[in-house]
Amino acid sequence: MLKQGMTILYVSDQEASKAFYKEVFGFSPSMDVPGMTEFQLVEGLTLGLMPRAGIQALIGKSCLESEDLTSAKAELYITVDDAETYLSRAIKAGAKPVLGVEARDWGDRVGYCQDLDGYIIALAETQ
Repeated sequence: MLKQGMTILYVSDQEASKAFYKEVFGFSPSMDVPGMTEFQLVEGLTLGLMPRAGIQALIGKSCLESEDLTSAKAELYITVDDAETYLSRAIKAGAKPVLGVEARDWGDRVGYCQDLDGYIIALAETQ
């Protein structure tokens, strides 16, 4: 039986990423220590922010050699109560706009942006 989950993003600057996600989510991290910041998104699901140097020291550089921080590597799909507000917060905090909030063919209204390290953030309202 699965009990909980954590998605960990490898970031170039832990402090900048922490400030960015704090602004986007509108709340402080549940844990913040050198090497890891965690935001409890919903019960059982946490977003972790780990410096790239930390994960490279742990598992080696071979799978993290690319320094290309502009290409999308992963997507965080987060359901919120007001996608426009959250997308606006993200852009104000430094995200690069990708697509405005619109109804998508799977039924959700979703807007997209790219965070400071190139990860795609999808901010969705379920219909």
